[in-house]
Amino acid sequence: MTDSKREIERKYEATPETRLPDLTRVAGVSAVVHRGLTELDAVYHDTEDLRLAADSLTLRRRTGGADAGWHLKLPVSAGVRDEIRAPLADTLPSGLAALLRSRVRGRPVIPVVRVLSARDVHHLLDADGALLAEVSVDEVLAERLTRTGRGITSAWTELEVELADDGDPAFLDAVERPLREAGVRPSPAPSKLARALAETAPDQEGKERAGEMPRREQPGGEQPGGEKQGGGRQPEHRPAKEPRTTAGDHVLAYVRRQVAALVELDPAVRRDLPGSVHRMRVASRRLRGALKTYRTVLDPAATRPLRAELKWLAGELGTDRDREVVDARLRARVTAVPGTLLLGPVSARLQLSSAARRTASRGRVLAALDSDRHLTLLDGLDAFLADPPLLPRAARDPEEALPHAVLKDHRRLAARTGRALAQPPGTDRDVAMHEARKAAKRVRYAAEAARPALGKPAKKLARRTKAVQRILGDHQDGVLARDALRTLAVQAHEAGESAFTWGLLYGREEAAAAARERELPEVWARASRPGPRKALKG
Repeated sequence: MTDSKREIERKYEATPETRLPDLTRVAGVSAVVHRGLTELDAVYHDTEDLRLAADSLTLRRRTGGADAGWHLKLPVSAGVRDEIRAPLADTLPSGLAALLRSRVRGRPVIPVVRVLSARDVHHLLDADGALLAEVSVDEVLAERLTRTGRGITSAWTELEVELADDGDPAFLDAVERPLREAGVRPSPAPSKLARALAETAPDQEGKERAGEMPRREQPGGEQPGGEKQGGGRQPEHRPAKEPRTTAGDHVLAYVRRQVAALVELDPAVRRDLPGSVHRMRVASRRLRGALKTYRTVLDPAATRPLRAELKWLAGELGTDRDREVVDARLRARVTAVPGTLLLGPVSARLQLSSAARRTASRGRVLAALDSDRHLTLLDGLDAFLADPPLLPRAARDPEEALPHAVLKDHRRLAARTGRALAQPPGTDRDVAMHEARKAAKRVRYAAEAARPALGKPAKKLARRTKAVQRILGDHQDGVLARDALRTLAVQAHEAGESAFTWGLLYGREEAAAAARERELPEVWARASRPGPRKALKG
Protein backbone atom coordinates (compact mmCIF):
# COMPACT_ATOMS: atom_id res chain seq x y z
CA MET A 1 0.00 0.00 0.00
CA THR A 2 1.33 3.45 -0.94
CA ASP A 3 0.26 7.06 -0.50
CA SER A 4 1.54 10.21 -2.13
CA LYS A 5 1.95 13.93 -1.61
CA ARG A 6 3.16 16.86 -3.69
CA GLU A 7 6.44 18.19 -2.25
CA ILE A 8 7.34 21.80 -2.99
CA GLU A 9 10.59 22.89 -1.42
CA ARG A 10 13.72 24.96 -1.84
CA LYS A 11 17.23 24.11 -0.74
CA TYR A 12 19.93 26.52 0.38
CA GLU A 13 23.62 26.39 1.25
CA ALA A 14 24.30 26.70 4.97
CA THR A 15 27.05 26.28 7.55
CA PRO A 16 26.99 24.89 11.09
CA GLU A 17 26.92 28.52 12.25
CA THR A 18 23.85 29.41 10.15
CA ARG A 19 21.10 31.02 12.22
CA LEU A 20 17.61 31.66 10.97
CA PRO A 21 16.66 35.32 10.53
CA ASP A 22 13.45 36.64 12.04
CA LEU A 23 10.89 34.98 9.78
CA THR A 24 7.91 36.58 11.53
CA ARG A 25 8.70 39.51 9.23
CA VAL A 26 7.32 37.41 6.37
CA ALA A 27 3.73 38.37 5.51
CA GLY A 28 1.30 35.87 7.00
CA VAL A 29 3.72 34.37 9.53
CA SER A 30 2.55 34.92 13.10
CA ALA A 31 4.90 32.52 14.87
CA VAL A 32 8.04 30.47 14.35
CA VAL A 33 7.91 27.36 16.54
CA HIS A 34 10.98 25.23 17.22
CA ARG A 35 10.12 21.52 16.88
CA GLY A 36 13.45 20.16 18.01
CA LEU A 37 16.14 17.93 16.56
CA THR A 38 15.48 14.73 14.60
CA GLU A 39 18.01 12.07 13.60
CA LEU A 40 17.37 10.59 10.12
CA ASP A 41 19.08 7.60 8.53
CA ALA A 42 18.38 7.17 4.80
CA VAL A 43 19.80 4.59 2.41
CA TYR A 44 19.31 5.58 -1.21
CA HIS A 45 18.85 2.84 -3.81
CA ASP A 46 19.48 2.82 -7.55
CA THR A 47 20.77 0.54 -10.28
CA GLU A 48 24.52 0.06 -10.51
CA ASP A 49 24.66 2.47 -13.45
CA LEU A 50 22.48 5.04 -11.58
CA ARG A 51 19.55 5.03 -13.99
CA LEU A 52 17.17 6.60 -11.47
CA ALA A 53 19.53 9.45 -10.61
CA ALA A 54 20.05 10.13 -14.32
CA ASP A 55 16.33 10.87 -14.57
CA SER A 56 16.28 12.85 -11.28
CA LEU A 57 14.36 10.15 -9.39
CA THR A 58 15.27 9.31 -5.80
CA LEU A 59 14.42 6.11 -3.96
CA ARG A 60 15.28 5.76 -0.28
CA ARG A 61 14.57 3.64 2.78
CA ARG A 62 14.58 5.97 5.78
CA THR A 63 14.29 5.48 9.51
CA GLY A 64 13.76 8.20 12.08
CA GLY A 65 11.22 11.00 11.98
CA ALA A 66 7.47 10.78 11.59
CA ASP A 67 7.50 9.35 8.06
CA ALA A 68 9.86 6.38 8.32
CA GLY A 69 9.50 4.04 5.36
CA TRP A 70 10.29 3.80 1.66
CA HIS A 71 10.05 7.04 -0.31
CA LEU A 72 10.11 7.45 -4.09
CA LYS A 73 10.34 10.99 -5.41
CA LEU A 74 9.34 11.73 -9.01
CA PRO A 75 10.25 15.11 -10.56
CA VAL A 76 7.40 17.38 -11.63
CA SER A 77 9.20 20.70 -12.20
CA ALA A 78 12.01 22.70 -10.61
CA GLY A 79 11.63 22.37 -6.84
CA VAL A 80 8.47 20.28 -7.18
CA ARG A 81 8.31 16.50 -6.74
CA ASP A 82 5.68 13.88 -6.08
CA GLU A 83 6.66 11.75 -3.11
CA ILE A 84 5.23 8.21 -3.05
CA ARG A 85 5.48 6.54 0.35
CA ALA A 86 5.28 2.92 1.43
CA PRO A 87 5.58 1.39 4.92
CA LEU A 88 8.97 0.44 6.28
CA ALA A 89 10.09 -3.00 5.09
CA ASP A 90 13.34 -4.86 4.57
CA THR A 91 12.81 -5.11 0.79
CA LEU A 92 11.53 -2.72 -1.84
CA PRO A 93 7.69 -2.76 -1.80
CA SER A 94 6.13 -4.08 -5.00
CA GLY A 95 4.05 -0.93 -5.51
CA LEU A 96 7.18 1.21 -5.73
CA ALA A 97 9.04 -1.38 -7.80
CA ALA A 98 6.30 -1.19 -10.44
CA LEU A 99 6.74 2.60 -10.70
CA LEU A 100 10.43 2.09 -11.48
CA ARG A 101 9.95 -0.60 -14.12
CA SER A 102 10.29 1.59 -17.23
CA ARG A 103 13.61 2.90 -15.90
CA VAL A 104 15.34 -0.10 -14.33
CA ARG A 105 14.18 -2.70 -16.93
CA GLY A 106 14.74 -5.71 -14.67
CA ARG A 107 18.12 -4.55 -13.34
CA PRO A 108 18.63 -5.01 -9.57
CA VAL A 109 18.12 -1.98 -7.35
CA ILE A 110 20.92 -1.77 -4.79
CA PRO A 111 22.04 0.59 -1.99
CA VAL A 112 24.26 3.35 -3.42
CA VAL A 113 24.51 6.05 -0.74
CA ARG A 114 23.77 6.32 2.98
CA VAL A 115 22.84 9.77 4.26
CA LEU A 116 22.73 10.60 7.98
CA SER A 117 21.01 13.89 8.83
CA ALA A 118 20.65 15.77 12.09
CA ARG A 119 17.61 17.90 11.32
CA ASP A 120 16.74 21.01 13.35
CA VAL A 121 13.12 21.83 12.53
CA HIS A 122 11.09 25.04 12.80
CA HIS A 123 7.44 25.52 11.79
CA LEU A 124 6.11 28.75 10.32
CA LEU A 125 2.52 29.22 11.53
CA ASP A 126 -0.25 31.65 10.61
CA ALA A 127 -2.53 33.50 13.02
CA ASP A 128 -4.76 30.44 13.40
CA GLY A 129 -1.85 28.15 14.16
CA ALA A 130 -1.99 26.46 10.76
CA LEU A 131 1.29 25.31 9.22
CA LEU A 132 2.57 27.46 6.35
CA ALA A 133 5.99 25.88 5.85
CA GLU A 134 8.64 23.82 7.57
CA VAL A 135 12.18 25.19 7.79
CA SER A 136 14.97 22.80 8.67
CA VAL A 137 18.73 23.08 9.02
CA ASP A 138 20.35 19.72 8.24
CA GLU A 139 23.84 18.57 9.25
CA VAL A 140 24.50 15.90 6.63
CA LEU A 141 27.02 13.05 6.37
CA ALA A 142 26.93 10.99 3.18
CA GLU A 143 28.78 7.70 2.54
CA ARG A 144 29.18 5.89 -0.77
CA LEU A 145 28.00 2.27 -0.66
CA THR A 146 28.69 1.11 -4.21
CA ARG A 147 31.48 -1.31 -5.08
CA THR A 148 33.35 1.52 -6.78
CA GLY A 149 34.02 4.28 -4.29
CA ARG A 150 32.79 2.38 -1.22
CA GLY A 151 33.52 4.28 1.98
CA ILE A 152 34.09 7.73 0.44
CA THR A 153 32.29 10.30 2.59
CA SER A 154 31.24 13.91 2.38
CA ALA A 155 29.70 16.28 4.91
CA TRP A 156 27.80 19.53 4.49
CA THR A 157 25.08 21.70 5.98
CA GLU A 158 21.96 22.73 4.12
CA LEU A 159 18.76 24.58 4.80
CA GLU A 160 15.38 23.47 3.43
CA VAL A 161 12.06 25.29 3.25
CA GLU A 162 9.17 22.96 2.46
CA LEU A 163 5.72 24.36 1.72
CA ALA A 164 2.79 22.98 3.69
CA ASP A 165 0.25 20.86 1.85
CA ASP A 166 -1.97 22.93 -0.46
CA GLY A 167 0.11 26.05 0.23
CA ASP A 168 0.73 28.87 -2.24
CA PRO A 169 4.18 28.48 -3.87
CA ALA A 170 4.52 32.28 -3.85
CA PHE A 171 4.95 32.03 -0.07
CA LEU A 172 8.39 30.48 -0.66
CA ASP A 173 9.43 33.66 -2.50
CA ALA A 174 8.48 35.71 0.55
CA VAL A 175 10.49 33.42 2.86
CA GLU A 176 13.51 33.54 0.56
CA ARG A 177 13.91 37.31 0.81
CA PRO A 178 14.99 37.44 4.49
CA LEU A 179 17.11 34.32 3.99
CA ARG A 180 19.05 36.02 1.18
CA GLU A 181 19.42 39.16 3.31
CA ALA A 182 21.00 36.91 5.96
CA GLY A 183 23.52 35.63 3.41
CA VAL A 184 21.87 32.28 2.66
CA ARG A 185 22.10 31.29 -0.99
CA PRO A 186 20.24 28.66 -3.09
CA SER A 187 21.95 25.30 -3.31
CA PRO A 188 23.13 24.21 -6.78
CA ALA A 189 22.24 20.58 -5.91
CA PRO A 190 18.58 19.64 -6.49
CA SER A 191 18.63 16.93 -3.79
CA LYS A 192 20.75 15.36 -1.07
CA LEU A 193 21.27 12.33 -3.29
CA ALA A 194 22.51 14.41 -6.23
CA ARG A 195 25.03 16.16 -4.00
CA ALA A 196 26.08 12.95 -2.27
CA LEU A 197 26.68 11.17 -5.59
CA ALA A 198 28.71 14.09 -6.93
CA GLU A 199 30.82 14.53 -3.82
CA THR A 200 31.47 10.84 -3.13
CA ALA A 201 32.25 9.87 -6.71
CA PRO A 202 35.55 7.97 -6.85
CA ASP A 203 37.25 10.67 -8.94
CA GLN A 204 36.34 13.33 -6.36
CA GLU A 205 38.66 12.00 -3.61
CA GLY A 206 41.12 14.66 -2.59
CA LYS A 207 39.43 17.34 -4.70
CA GLU A 208 37.44 20.30 -3.52
CA ARG A 209 33.88 19.37 -2.53
CA ALA A 210 32.28 22.74 -3.16
CA GLY A 211 31.55 22.10 -6.83
CA GLU A 212 33.85 24.20 -9.00
CA MET A 213 37.38 22.86 -9.33
CA PRO A 214 40.34 25.30 -9.04
CA ARG A 215 41.61 26.68 -12.31
CA ARG A 216 44.67 24.78 -13.40
CA GLU A 217 47.53 26.18 -15.42
CA GLN A 218 47.37 25.11 -19.03
CA PRO A 219 50.33 23.51 -20.83
CA GLY A 220 52.93 26.11 -21.73
CA GLY A 221 51.76 28.44 -18.98
CA GLU A 222 48.65 29.49 -20.87
CA GLN A 223 45.60 30.37 -18.76
CA PRO A 224 41.96 30.25 -19.85
CA GLY A 225 41.20 33.60 -21.41
CA GLY A 226 44.03 33.87 -23.93
CA GLU A 227 46.95 35.30 -21.85
CA LYS A 228 50.27 33.45 -21.61
CA GLN A 229 52.01 33.71 -18.25
CA GLY A 230 55.10 35.82 -18.56
CA GLY A 231 54.73 36.22 -22.33
CA GLY A 232 53.01 38.19 -25.01
CA ARG A 233 49.34 38.19 -25.85
CA GLN A 234 48.06 35.19 -27.77
CA PRO A 235 46.08 35.54 -31.01
CA GLU A 236 42.45 36.54 -30.44
CA HIS A 237 40.23 33.51 -29.93
CA ARG A 238 37.43 33.12 -32.46
CA PRO A 239 34.50 30.91 -31.53
CA ALA A 240 34.13 27.86 -33.72
CA LYS A 241 31.19 27.72 -36.06
CA GLU A 242 28.23 25.78 -34.78
CA PRO A 243 27.90 22.43 -36.56
CA ARG A 244 25.31 22.28 -39.32
CA THR A 245 21.98 20.80 -38.26
CA THR A 246 20.75 18.10 -40.62
CA ALA A 247 17.36 16.60 -41.38
CA GLY A 248 18.43 13.54 -39.41
CA ASP A 249 19.24 15.71 -36.38
CA HIS A 250 15.74 17.20 -36.39
CA VAL A 251 13.92 13.90 -36.77
CA LEU A 252 16.00 12.18 -34.11
CA ALA A 253 15.46 15.06 -31.67
CA TYR A 254 11.69 14.62 -32.09
CA VAL A 255 11.98 10.83 -31.73
CA ARG A 256 14.00 11.21 -28.52
CA ARG A 257 11.33 13.43 -26.98
CA GLN A 258 8.62 10.86 -27.66
CA VAL A 259 10.73 7.98 -26.32
CA ALA A 260 11.42 9.99 -23.16
CA ALA A 261 7.68 10.65 -22.80
CA LEU A 262 6.90 6.92 -22.98
CA VAL A 263 9.35 6.22 -20.18
CA GLU A 264 8.34 9.19 -18.02
CA LEU A 265 4.60 8.58 -18.34
CA ASP A 266 4.78 4.94 -17.27
CA PRO A 267 4.60 5.75 -13.53
CA ALA A 268 1.85 8.32 -14.16
CA VAL A 269 -0.30 5.74 -15.95
CA ARG A 270 0.27 3.25 -13.14
CA ARG A 271 -0.78 5.91 -10.62
CA ASP A 272 -3.87 6.60 -12.73
CA LEU A 273 -3.13 10.31 -12.97
CA PRO A 274 -5.66 12.31 -15.04
CA GLY A 275 -4.82 12.39 -18.74
CA SER A 276 -1.78 10.11 -18.39
CA VAL A 277 -3.14 7.30 -20.58
CA HIS A 278 -4.07 9.79 -23.29
CA ARG A 279 -0.64 11.44 -23.22
CA MET A 280 1.18 8.12 -23.37
CA ARG A 281 -0.99 6.97 -26.26
CA VAL A 282 -0.29 10.22 -28.11
CA ALA A 283 3.45 9.81 -27.54
CA SER A 284 3.35 6.28 -28.98
CA ARG A 285 1.36 7.50 -32.00
CA ARG A 286 3.65 10.48 -32.57
CA LEU A 287 6.68 8.23 -32.40
CA ARG A 288 5.20 5.65 -34.75
CA GLY A 289 4.09 8.41 -37.13
CA ALA A 290 7.55 9.98 -37.23
CA LEU A 291 9.21 6.64 -37.97
CA LYS A 292 6.76 6.06 -40.82
CA THR A 293 6.59 9.58 -42.25
CA TYR A 294 10.34 10.16 -42.33
CA ARG A 295 11.23 6.83 -43.91
CA THR A 296 13.50 8.61 -46.38
CA VAL A 297 15.55 9.77 -43.37
CA LEU A 298 15.37 6.63 -41.20
CA ASP A 299 15.68 3.17 -42.76
CA PRO A 300 12.12 1.74 -42.86
CA ALA A 301 13.42 -1.84 -42.70
CA ALA A 302 14.99 -1.04 -39.31
CA THR A 303 11.99 0.89 -37.98
CA ARG A 304 9.31 -1.56 -39.13
CA PRO A 305 9.53 -3.85 -36.04
CA LEU A 306 9.42 -0.83 -33.74
CA ARG A 307 6.40 0.57 -35.56
CA ALA A 308 4.58 -2.74 -35.15
CA GLU A 309 5.23 -2.76 -31.41
CA LEU A 310 4.24 0.90 -31.02
CA LYS A 311 0.97 0.09 -32.78
CA TRP A 312 0.40 -2.71 -30.26
CA LEU A 313 1.10 -0.38 -27.32
CA ALA A 314 -1.21 2.34 -28.65
CA GLY A 315 -3.94 -0.28 -29.09
CA GLU A 316 -3.62 -1.48 -25.48
CA LEU A 317 -3.73 2.10 -24.22
CA GLY A 318 -6.56 2.93 -26.61
CA THR A 319 -9.01 0.61 -24.90
CA ASP A 320 -8.80 2.60 -21.68
CA ARG A 321 -8.65 5.98 -23.42
CA ASP A 322 -11.71 5.23 -25.57
CA ARG A 323 -13.54 4.15 -22.44
CA GLU A 324 -12.65 7.46 -20.75
CA VAL A 325 -13.93 9.46 -23.72
CA VAL A 326 -17.17 7.50 -24.08
CA ASP A 327 -17.92 7.63 -20.35
CA ALA A 328 -17.44 11.39 -20.23
CA ARG A 329 -19.56 11.85 -23.36
CA LEU A 330 -22.43 9.72 -22.09
CA ARG A 331 -22.44 11.39 -18.67
CA ALA A 332 -22.74 14.77 -20.38
CA ARG A 333 -25.54 13.47 -22.61
CA VAL A 334 -27.51 12.05 -19.66
CA THR A 335 -27.07 15.27 -17.68
CA ALA A 336 -28.58 17.24 -20.57
CA VAL A 337 -31.75 15.09 -20.73
CA PRO A 338 -34.80 16.63 -18.98
CA GLY A 339 -35.93 14.67 -15.95
CA THR A 340 -39.26 13.82 -17.59
CA LEU A 341 -37.39 11.87 -20.28
CA LEU A 342 -35.16 9.90 -17.90
CA LEU A 343 -37.15 6.69 -17.70
CA GLY A 344 -35.74 3.97 -15.46
CA PRO A 345 -32.47 3.86 -13.48
CA VAL A 346 -30.50 5.51 -16.25
CA SER A 347 -27.74 7.12 -14.14
CA ALA A 348 -27.29 4.03 -11.99
CA ARG A 349 -26.99 1.73 -15.00
CA LEU A 350 -24.52 4.07 -16.68
CA GLN A 351 -22.43 4.20 -13.51
CA LEU A 352 -22.36 0.40 -13.15
CA SER A 353 -21.49 -0.08 -16.81
CA SER A 354 -18.74 2.52 -16.60
CA ALA A 355 -17.22 0.86 -13.54
CA ALA A 356 -17.22 -2.55 -15.23
CA ARG A 357 -15.61 -1.19 -18.40
CA ARG A 358 -13.03 0.71 -16.35
CA THR A 359 -11.98 -2.40 -14.45
CA ALA A 360 -11.47 -4.33 -17.67
CA SER A 361 -9.65 -1.57 -19.57
CA ARG A 362 -7.48 -0.60 -16.59
CA GLY A 363 -6.41 -4.20 -16.14
CA ARG A 364 -5.51 -4.44 -19.80
CA VAL A 365 -3.31 -1.33 -19.64
CA LEU A 366 -1.44 -2.52 -16.55
CA ALA A 367 -0.94 -5.97 -18.06
CA ALA A 368 0.65 -4.34 -21.12
CA LEU A 369 3.01 -2.21 -19.02
CA ASP A 370 3.95 -5.24 -16.89
CA SER A 371 4.67 -7.41 -19.91
CA ASP A 372 8.10 -8.44 -21.16
CA ARG A 373 6.94 -7.20 -24.54
CA HIS A 374 6.79 -3.63 -23.27
CA LEU A 375 10.30 -3.76 -21.81
CA THR A 376 11.59 -5.25 -25.05
CA LEU A 377 10.06 -2.31 -26.92
CA LEU A 378 11.73 0.23 -24.61
CA ASP A 379 15.08 -1.52 -24.95
CA GLY A 380 14.62 -1.62 -28.72
CA LEU A 381 13.98 2.12 -28.81
CA ASP A 382 17.11 2.78 -26.75
CA ALA A 383 19.17 0.63 -29.12
CA PHE A 384 17.65 2.45 -32.09
CA LEU A 385 18.65 5.85 -30.69
CA ALA A 386 22.12 4.63 -29.74
CA ASP A 387 22.80 3.66 -33.37
CA PRO A 388 20.16 5.29 -35.58
CA PRO A 389 19.76 3.77 -39.08
CA LEU A 390 20.16 7.01 -41.00
CA LEU A 391 19.79 7.03 -44.77
CA PRO A 392 21.80 9.34 -47.09
CA ARG A 393 18.92 11.85 -47.20
CA ALA A 394 19.35 12.38 -43.44
CA ALA A 395 22.55 14.35 -44.14
CA ARG A 396 20.67 16.96 -46.18
CA ASP A 397 19.43 20.29 -44.91
CA PRO A 398 16.07 19.92 -43.14
CA GLU A 399 14.52 22.55 -45.43
CA GLU A 400 15.29 20.27 -48.34
CA ALA A 401 14.49 16.82 -46.91
CA LEU A 402 11.53 17.29 -44.55
CA PRO A 403 8.86 19.09 -46.65
CA HIS A 404 8.61 16.21 -49.12
CA ALA A 405 7.66 13.77 -46.34
CA VAL A 406 5.09 16.13 -44.79
CA LEU A 407 3.44 16.90 -48.13
CA LYS A 408 3.29 13.22 -49.04
CA ASP A 409 1.30 12.58 -45.87
CA HIS A 410 -0.96 15.52 -46.72
CA ARG A 411 -1.74 14.03 -50.13
CA ARG A 412 -2.66 10.81 -48.37
CA LEU A 413 -5.02 12.74 -46.09
CA ALA A 414 -6.61 14.46 -49.10
CA ALA A 415 -7.31 11.10 -50.77
CA ARG A 416 -8.86 9.64 -47.62
CA THR A 417 -10.98 12.70 -46.96
CA GLY A 418 -12.24 12.61 -50.54
CA ARG A 419 -13.23 8.95 -50.16
CA ALA A 420 -15.06 9.70 -46.91
CA LEU A 421 -17.02 12.57 -48.44
CA ALA A 422 -17.96 10.40 -51.43
CA GLN A 423 -19.55 7.70 -49.25
CA PRO A 424 -23.29 7.79 -48.45
CA PRO A 425 -24.18 8.06 -44.74
CA GLY A 426 -23.79 4.75 -42.93
CA THR A 427 -21.17 2.29 -41.74
CA ASP A 428 -18.92 2.69 -44.79
CA ARG A 429 -18.75 6.45 -44.28
CA ASP A 430 -18.06 5.97 -40.55
CA VAL A 431 -15.11 3.73 -41.38
CA ALA A 432 -13.83 6.07 -44.09
CA MET A 433 -14.00 9.09 -41.76
CA HIS A 434 -12.10 7.17 -39.11
CA GLU A 435 -9.36 6.37 -41.62
CA ALA A 436 -9.25 10.04 -42.61
CA ARG A 437 -8.93 10.95 -38.94
CA LYS A 438 -5.88 8.74 -38.55
CA ALA A 439 -4.34 10.32 -41.65
CA ALA A 440 -5.03 13.80 -40.24
CA LYS A 441 -3.23 12.93 -37.02
CA ARG A 442 -0.24 11.73 -38.97
CA VAL A 443 -0.03 14.96 -40.98
CA ARG A 444 -0.35 17.03 -37.83
CA TYR A 445 2.35 15.08 -36.01
CA ALA A 446 4.64 15.25 -39.05
CA ALA A 447 4.20 19.02 -39.27
CA GLU A 448 4.83 19.41 -35.53
CA ALA A 449 8.03 17.38 -35.83
CA ALA A 450 9.21 19.57 -38.73
CA ARG A 451 8.21 22.87 -37.13
CA PRO A 452 11.58 23.62 -35.43
CA ALA A 453 13.21 23.46 -38.87
CA LEU A 454 10.47 24.73 -41.17
CA GLY A 455 8.90 27.36 -38.93
CA LYS A 456 5.63 29.14 -39.64
CA PRO A 457 4.43 27.12 -42.67
CA ALA A 458 4.68 23.87 -40.66
CA LYS A 459 2.93 25.52 -37.69
CA LYS A 460 0.10 26.75 -39.89
CA LEU A 461 -0.32 23.37 -41.57
CA ALA A 462 -0.48 21.65 -38.17
CA ARG A 463 -3.11 24.12 -36.96
CA ARG A 464 -5.31 23.71 -40.03
CA THR A 465 -5.02 19.93 -39.91
CA LYS A 466 -5.94 19.93 -36.23
CA ALA A 467 -9.27 21.56 -37.13
CA VAL A 468 -10.00 18.68 -39.53
CA GLN A 469 -8.89 16.16 -36.93
CA ARG A 470 -11.25 17.72 -34.39
CA ILE A 471 -14.28 17.24 -36.64
CA LEU A 472 -13.30 13.70 -37.55
CA GLY A 473 -12.44 12.87 -33.93
CA ASP A 474 -15.80 14.02 -32.61
CA HIS A 475 -17.49 11.95 -35.30
CA GLN A 476 -15.54 8.83 -34.26
CA ASP A 477 -16.31 9.46 -30.58
CA GLY A 478 -19.97 9.48 -31.60
CA VAL A 479 -19.57 6.13 -33.35
CA LEU A 480 -18.12 4.61 -30.16
CA ALA A 481 -20.86 6.24 -28.07
CA ARG A 482 -23.59 4.75 -30.26
CA ASP A 483 -22.08 1.28 -29.81
CA ALA A 484 -22.09 1.77 -26.04
CA LEU A 485 -25.66 3.11 -26.07
CA ARG A 486 -26.92 0.12 -28.01
CA THR A 487 -25.30 -2.21 -25.45
CA LEU A 488 -26.86 -0.26 -22.58
CA ALA A 489 -30.28 -0.39 -24.25
CA VAL A 490 -30.04 -4.18 -24.65
CA GLN A 491 -28.96 -4.59 -21.02
CA ALA A 492 -31.81 -2.37 -19.81
CA HIS A 493 -34.35 -4.28 -21.90
CA GLU A 494 -33.11 -7.65 -20.62
CA ALA A 495 -33.38 -6.38 -17.03
CA GLY A 496 -37.00 -5.32 -17.58
CA GLU A 497 -36.16 -1.60 -17.61
CA SER A 498 -37.26 1.01 -20.09
CA ALA A 499 -34.82 1.47 -22.96
CA PHE A 500 -36.47 4.73 -24.05
CA THR A 501 -33.75 7.08 -22.79
CA TRP A 502 -30.99 5.03 -24.38
CA GLY A 503 -32.82 5.17 -27.69
CA LEU A 504 -33.28 8.92 -27.28
CA LEU A 505 -29.56 9.39 -26.70
CA TYR A 506 -28.74 7.14 -29.66
CA GLY A 507 -30.84 9.39 -31.89
CA ARG A 508 -29.08 12.48 -30.59
CA GLU A 509 -25.71 10.91 -31.34
CA GLU A 510 -26.88 10.15 -34.89
CA ALA A 511 -27.92 13.79 -35.30
CA ALA A 512 -24.54 14.97 -33.97
CA ALA A 513 -22.73 12.67 -36.43
CA ALA A 514 -24.75 14.05 -39.31
CA ALA A 515 -23.85 17.58 -38.23
CA ARG A 516 -20.13 16.72 -38.22
CA GLU A 517 -20.48 15.19 -41.69
CA ARG A 518 -22.08 18.41 -42.96
CA GLU A 519 -19.29 20.51 -41.42
CA LEU A 520 -16.43 18.47 -42.85
CA PRO A 521 -16.45 19.78 -46.47
CA GLU A 522 -16.12 23.40 -45.39
CA VAL A 523 -13.48 22.69 -42.74
CA TRP A 524 -11.50 20.57 -45.21
CA ALA A 525 -11.75 23.27 -47.87
CA ARG A 526 -10.16 25.77 -45.47
CA ALA A 527 -7.51 23.32 -44.31
CA SER A 528 -6.49 22.30 -47.82
CA ARG A 529 -5.82 25.80 -49.10
CA PRO A 530 -2.40 25.83 -50.77
CA GLY A 531 -0.78 28.54 -48.60
CA PRO A 532 1.18 26.46 -46.04
CA ARG A 533 1.86 23.64 -48.51
CA LYS A 534 3.14 26.08 -51.11
CA ALA A 535 5.40 27.68 -48.49
CA LEU A 536 6.74 24.27 -47.50
CA LYS A 537 7.65 23.54 -51.11
CA GLY A 538 9.66 26.73 -51.07
